Amino acid sequence: MKKTGYSLLMIVCAGLCACSSPQRTAPIADRSTIAGAVADQPIDENTIRYTVRRGDTLSQISRRSGHTVAELASWNHLVDLNDLKVGQVIRVQPPAESQSGVQTASVGTASQVEVRTIEAAKKETRTAPVPSPASSLKTGTASSVTAASSSGIVEVESIGWSWPAQGKVIASFAAGKNRGIDIAGTKGQQVLSAADGTVLHKGSMNGYGNLVIIKHSDNVLSAYAHNDRILVKEKQQIKRGQQIAEMGNTDSDRVKLHFEIRYQGKPVDPVKYLPEQ
Repeated sequence: MKKTGYSLLMIVCAGLCACSSPQRTAPIADRSTIAGAVADQPIDENTIRYTVRRGDTLSQISRRSGHTVAELASWNHLVDLNDLKVGQVIRVQPPAESQSGVQTASVGTASQVEVRTIEAAKKETRTAPVPSPASSLKTGTASSVTAASSSGIVEVESIGWSWPAQGKVIASFAAGKNRGIDIAGTKGQQVLSAADGTVLHKGSMNGYGNLVIIKHSDNVLSAYAHNDRILVKEKQQIKRGQQIAEMGNTDSDRVKLHFEIRYQGKPVDPVKYLPEQ
């Protein structure tokens, strides 16, 4: 990717369903109701590119397409996530494997919670098998978990990572179960940037609560979810180890940090790139 700017967003959002109820016929159509109904309609999974309409937002298109904001931002090399223009054409399906340089594996939605030490999680993930090239992207799923190619692994490793928080790993990265790792902690505990970068997004997102996404290169980003309070601004330059938020439990059943690393919009196992503890 030669284009600069904010090419990846996180984090990691799920598709939402819209519902409607019968209405009595009225002599004058309620245009706002019609517009809202159209805006909530899912985008057909066979649609590769979508033309932005008046009132569209990236979050809205994310929900309708069943892909995360991070993925849409990555595929379209978006610089400003809040600056979609009417008539702009954006990709709403992933590029072919030959273009993205990753192999895809089918995904589920549930996550298993298991308390373990960071060191134990590290040892397990380093010996985890690489997904088979035969595994394919499941049609109709909201998103996919991927294993980066060798060139992608080198790029992610070159970033220079550190742990974003102290605590027990209560959920490890697992294809089909969890797109990152969850670290338990206390409310108000420091959440640190895991590497140098630029804040791509800050705000609330369904399934992630108060979320910070940091861009580290044109292909690599990290996401920090469920924060209590966010301490940085979008487009702010960040150094590794700098506090970016306070740990919390927004959109979560307990206080924790959900941490993701993404390569070309696809999640990779963070523990493989974090230093030994």
